[in-house]
Amino acid sequence: MRKIKLRFGWISVLTSLATALLVGSCSKSGSNEQPGTDTSKKAKATCTIGMSQCNLGEPWRVQMNADIKAAADKRPDIKMVFKDAQNDTLKQRAHVEEFVSAGVDLIIISPKEAAPLTEPVAKAMDAGIPVIVLDRKLLGDKFTCFIGADNVKIGKAAGEWIKQKLDGKGKVVELKGLMTSTPGQDRNRGFRERIAGSSIEVIFEADMKWLEPDARKEMESALSRFNKIDLVYAHNDPGAHGAYLAAKAAGREKGMMFVGIDALPQEGVAYVQQGILDATFQYPTGGAEAIEAALKILKGGKVPKEITLGSRVFDKQNVASGGKALD
Repeated sequence: MRKIKLRFGWISVLTSLATALLVGSCSKSGSNEQPGTDTSKKAKATCTIGMSQCNLGEPWRVQMNADIKAAADKRPDIKMVFKDAQNDTLKQRAHVEEFVSAGVDLIIISPKEAAPLTEPVAKAMDAGIPVIVLDRKLLGDKFTCFIGADNVKIGKAAGEWIKQKLDGKGKVVELKGLMTSTPGQDRNRGFRERIAGSSIEVIFEADMKWLEPDARKEMESALSRFNKIDLVYAHNDPGAHGAYLAAKAAGREKGMMFVGIDALPQEGVAYVQQGILDATFQYPTGGAEAIEAALKILKGGKVPKEITLGSRVFDKQNVASGGKALD
């Protein structure tokens, strides 16, 4: 009888091991319910991915979440948990810590600011949780993968386009994105490098923090101070649109050009088609690419430390044909 019991015991152990291998490395999250999560796929899900979005007040970020969800929905073995930091850095730090405590299998984060989010991401990595950083970089290299377009390149392309349209001279307003974030810094740096040495003068600059109402308010200040403005360069399309609305309210929109960045089909590209913006430069969300990279990581594969996405410019001359890829 003792031998029979031992034999059945080994069969039980082998069966458990086989089941574990079939479930996969992410099985720990299959029963991990999170508040506010779509649980329609809960029974099938084996991997939980936490997504921390810095805010959902920008259409581009809403689109990023939508792109991530659309890609994840194609995989019944993935359960997404979305959190909105509402433009609050402390809240976003807490979200990362919550993901670590919950034992998610992977974290995707689009950080509000570089410095404050570097430490919690490093702690997630120390806990053995891979982290994909989207759009805005962190300090150092303690993350698994960064996905985003080259903002310096986009800023340079915008500067070159502006320089050509203004024949190398003119008065420009620059409405900056959040300057404690890397995209704002890079879009400013690339633009300034490209117009250096020309007769283009930046007569007014302000940090509108990526928000259209702030951009409109700053543009109202610029309009009250300067009788002549040739062009507005905004670090995103909501900023350019806010500037346009301020100029239109003052009856001055036809005397200047408006350039933005993001080029969402329903936003920046549509504004160019409608004649509101003169140009917009594409900044892909990277949502689909993030899920693709996450799947490779969760299967034990390797991904590049940085994945650089391409960009296009849409202006009045090429918008009908789908824009032009940046060199």
